[in-house]
Amino acid sequence: MLGLSLRKLIDSSPNVRRGLTVPAVACTAGTLAAGAWAWVPVTVTLDLLHDPGRLPRLRTVSMAAAWAGLETLGVGMSTALWAAGRAGDVDAHYALQRWWALRLMDTMRMFANVQLHVSNLDAIAPGPVVLAARHASIADVLLPVWLLAQHDMRPRYVLKRELLIDPCLDIVGNRVPNHFVVQKGDAGAELESLRAMATGMGPLDGAVIYPEGGIANDPRRAAELARLATRDPDRAHQLKTLGRLMPPRYAGLWAILSGAPDADVVFVDHTGLEVINKIRRAPAQIPFRSPIHVTLHRVRRADIPDTQDAFKAWLDDEWLHLDRQSTP
Repeated sequence: MLGLSLRKLIDSSPNVRRGLTVPAVACTAGTLAAGAWAWVPVTVTLDLLHDPGRLPRLRTVSMAAAWAGLETLGVGMSTALWAAGRAGDVDAHYALQRWWALRLMDTMRMFANVQLHVSNLDAIAPGPVVLAARHASIADVLLPVWLLAQHDMRPRYVLKRELLIDPCLDIVGNRVPNHFVVQKGDAGAELESLRAMATGMGPLDGAVIYPEGGIANDPRRAAELARLATRDPDRAHQLKTLGRLMPPRYAGLWAILSGAPDADVVFVDHTGLEVINKIRRAPAQIPFRSPIHVTLHRVRRADIPDTQDAFKAWLDDEWLHLDRQSTP
């Protein structure tokens, strides 16, 4: 029932959707800020009784309060841009998106002890590039924008339409060249939208896609391989050794590269974030006990096959190589 209600909300008109999500987040931010006098001592007391070394309840609620506050600020800033007649100012909205994402990363550092160790960061620049990223956590959606921001580059994200429930992503994300995928929509229209999203990318641009199509876990990997076996048994057999990643869906990445014929591909692998592949698991894992290791591998466009069948085989080989790197 809740899932159906959320689906109706996501599929409603932007004004209806935002008319519900924006006040809900603002109310949450205000309630948590005004009620800090109550929840801070309560969570501290519970943590001191049950887990004094980690303080997970205090950290988790503090992160929720910071997120709600940043969402509210982001919506306020986007509204100010609209009021000033700058709703179409892409550069201003990229700057707002970068600020919002980096402040969220700062929040994770402060309250969750997230420490990023990045190998080969220089592989990101210059653009145009397409970041093909592993999807292992609810938190790894922030990694590409943080990586691109280190070179003052601008992301063009491929995101699930369900993320429109987040008001900042809904408003700002629709004012810059992102695409929110309708997963059971018209496949041809979705791929054409990805090609259009990638058109015109330059040295400061990086498209971002998660070829797995969802957060990887053992049951989902098994289900994906089983489905693949009914359509392409040879490919399923080749990919059956995957242990960390799920089979990549090549069509979206191929469409983006079709729209950006000069773009290289940067594979983004990481370990450490998979411990919070669901929101309800976050309190048990915060603060992180180990750094998040990120590795980048860039492939020149000249080394990427230009026919679809050869591209599919190439992507599978690259994905299997990533999967074998248990510690990037």
